[in-house]
Amino acid sequence: MFEEKFMCQAIKLALRGRGRTSPNPVVGAVIVNDAGEIVGQGYHQEAGGPHAEINALNQAGDKARGATLYVNLEPCCHFGRTPPCTEAIIARGIKKVVAAHADPNPRISGQGFLRLKQAGLEVEAGLLEAKARAINEVFIKYIITGLPFVSLKTAVTLDGKTAVKTGESRWITGVKARKYVHWLRDGVDALLTGIGTVKQDDPLLTTRLKRGGKNPVRVVVDSNGSIDPEARLLKAAGAPTIIAVTEKVPPGKLKRLRDKGAEVLMLNSKDGRVDLRGLMEALGKRQITSIM
Repeated sequence: MFEEKFMCQAIKLALRGRGRTSPNPVVGAVIVNDAGEIVGQGYHQEAGGPHAEINALNQAGDKARGATLYVNLEPCCHFGRTPPCTEAIIARGIKKVVAAHADPNPRISGQGFLRLKQAGLEVEAGLLEAKARAINEVFIKYIITGLPFVSLKTAVTLDGKTAVKTGESRWITGVKARKYVHWLRDGVDALLTGIGTVKQDDPLLTTRLKRGGKNPVRVVVDSNGSIDPEARLLKAAGAPTIIAVTEKVPPGKLKRLRDKGAEVLMLNSKDGRVDLRGLMEALGKRQITSIM
């Protein structure tokens, strides 16, 4: 179906914003005239910037009047960092909106559709919904629960080992896999590791791609505050570093970490260690929506 083709294009455009729109979703929009021609398209490029619908409308200009807008998520209807997209859609004369699914954000959740219908626009929802939800799984988890979406990355040998007897693990994976890891890092808000990995591997926890890439926030779970002040991730610039500790860490250790430029996040302990649920809640409040 031609409608699926245009929604696929909207989803493809949305993915261009991967890793740059948090805590917002990734969104793409395509405007099509009655002749089936794309007259405008765009995507949400960064949080705080124009939404996908606005970018598509700007590209379409006067050709938006009487056209159909395809978008992978319900248009917003509230004032946030930017004005509501629904009002721009109405003002520019779009006659029909086809969205993949409703926005799970409680501030919207069907209200955008309602506003468009009240203004006389035809609204359809549900086209390629599963595909559209899949590309925004991070946003959907975060906006509903307030907790980050957590993914696990591990390098494992065929017999189930992550290192040899001595603890050496470089390299289990090959060059392609390591490049892929940096691509994954580029798309998340934070990288989380335990103090054991920091002591063993002394990692940088940065993104190293040929085109540069984004460095996520570095989070180290260190219940006793035992990280070496000379650890590379404390010395390397380019990414904020959070050390999650428990209340039993003495003030002197906390000061040394702060003097190194790290943020110390003190959390309640559970069985003598950092309570990971509490850590997820704290990171969620910082609008960290995805963790690897």
